[in-house]
Amino acid sequence: MNNRVYVFDTTLRDGEQVPGCQLNTQEKIMLARELEALGVDVIEAGFPISSPEDFRSVQEISKVVKEAIVCGLSRAVEKDIKAAADALQYAKRKRIHTGLGASDFHIQHKFRSNREEMLERAVRAVKYAKSLVEDVEFFAEDAGRADPVYLAKMVELVIAAGATVINVPDTTGYCLPHEYGQKIKYLVENVKGIDRVTISVHCHNDLGLATANSLYGLINGARQVECTINGIGERAGNTSLEEIVMILKTHAYLGLETNIKTQQLCPVSKLVSRLMRMPVQPNKAIVGANAFAHSSGIHQDGVLKHRENYEIINPTDVGAEGSKIVLTARSGRAALNFRLEKLGFKLTREELDIAYEQFLIIADQCKNVDDDQLCQLMEKMKLKAEV
Repeated sequence: MNNRVYVFDTTLRDGEQVPGCQLNTQEKIMLARELEALGVDVIEAGFPISSPEDFRSVQEISKVVKEAIVCGLSRAVEKDIKAAADALQYAKRKRIHTGLGASDFHIQHKFRSNREEMLERAVRAVKYAKSLVEDVEFFAEDAGRADPVYLAKMVELVIAAGATVINVPDTTGYCLPHEYGQKIKYLVENVKGIDRVTISVHCHNDLGLATANSLYGLINGARQVECTINGIGERAGNTSLEEIVMILKTHAYLGLETNIKTQQLCPVSKLVSRLMRMPVQPNKAIVGANAFAHSSGIHQDGVLKHRENYEIINPTDVGAEGSKIVLTARSGRAALNFRLEKLGFKLTREELDIAYEQFLIIADQCKNVDDDQLCQLMEKMKLKAEV
């Protein structure tokens, strides 16, 4: 089996569904360029039928993207599919992403239909999309809660109808990782023609398991992962691109690789945060402000002795500035001495002991002790920096 994992980025579609994060066409074009430079394989540029502006955004992105596949979302409705095809007309590599519900929840309560009718609609949608573009991705919405046997039947039929990619979404973030992995494995082992298509995972984070579920899907045979920068998206968000990419890179023994240029992860994260006016939480894995920050004395001492004592990722590998030693009341002598040496102060053991006692008094009053405060402390102790 091919061990190349294709990265499908839906920041411009699913990510933009976050309330208050809508982008204009120029902002979308800017991000699309950055996503392509990052090494993303597929850019889901939008949902063309949803609005004239979204149609235009997909159309304009199609004109500027050179290597990545540009994808447009549609419901399994002929006018949606036609709109997607029209919006993608200028794309060098184009894909229509169409589908419908696969779980009984969606079939009964969303579509007010039945299983057989949904199978017929799925096949009709794929055949029509296939008549317009060569590359057709089918999503079986709410596959995470779907009956595996019925899901397998739906997947087999749409493959026969011409689908090239099969998206198995955990739309509501319901699955546990082992359950989702088993669902992918079941399709691999039971669907005729599954070897001719790419299986894709699209997981939501309602229970905080989106990245874990995507990983288990990849381990069990999926070779495309659908994700967003910073994990943004509907409700609690989607699989975080930076997390799944760095998991695969850090655990190289899995043998799964992407084409992502990881040194660009932090810069792209900051750009998405700025354009969408959505701050990244400080403790966010990989790209958060505190991802490589250390304030505990035990941790600081360990990192100063050997970075890998407490960091499994080199900050420069993801475009971060580097490890941060943050001085707080929990910091130890090693961290204080390290920071003072950076400022040019060389202290004897006795001087460091005195400075540390004074430092703790300051640290108890302030959450973080900055360089200016350290210089003031040294001035108070009548110590001068070495030039």
